[in-house]
This record gives sequence, C-alpha cells and structure tokens, in this order.
Amino acid sequence: MEVASHTLAEATRSAPYIDYAVCVDADNRPANHVGDWPMKGRVYAVRMVESRTEGIPLIHVLTFQGQAPYFNAFAPHRFKIFERVWLN
Repeated sequence: MEVASHTLAEATRSAPYIDYAVCVDADNRPANHVGDWPMKGRVYAVRMVESRTEGIPLIHVLTFQGQAPYFNAFAPHRFKIFERVWLN
C-alpha cells in the first residue's frame, strides 16, 4: 500500500510559507477514498499544488495521509484559504 503525506518540514523546504484554510465542503466522500478526510469548519495547514497527472490545482492538507489515487489531495472547492504565514 502506497501512502503519501506532506509534512510541514517538507512543504516549507520548497517554499517558505504555510497556507491555512477552512474546510467548507466535506460532503460526498468518494467510496474508494482511504485515509484522512477533512471536517467542515476545521482549519488546516495546506499547500495548493498542481496535479502531476491531471494538471489541475489540488489542496494538500499537510500531515494528512491517504492511499492512492487520492493520497492527501482534495479539490479546491472544499477549502477556503484565508491566511498565508511566511516563515523567515
């Protein structure tokens, strides 16, 4: 079983900031999703990245773990990014 997770350290190694987002849509969890799932109204440290396979933006919840094909990536409509903290 392949599992992927971005830690805070890994995320900040590529860019010196952390975005924070609130989950606004936790409905319709795919039946084949195995791993962590966000809860509506909770705040998470996230990173928006482009999907390597689909070329669309995805939200990665830092420290979440999940199995392929979703890993810890979620559609952007599920979150509202409200703060960026620069680490300098």
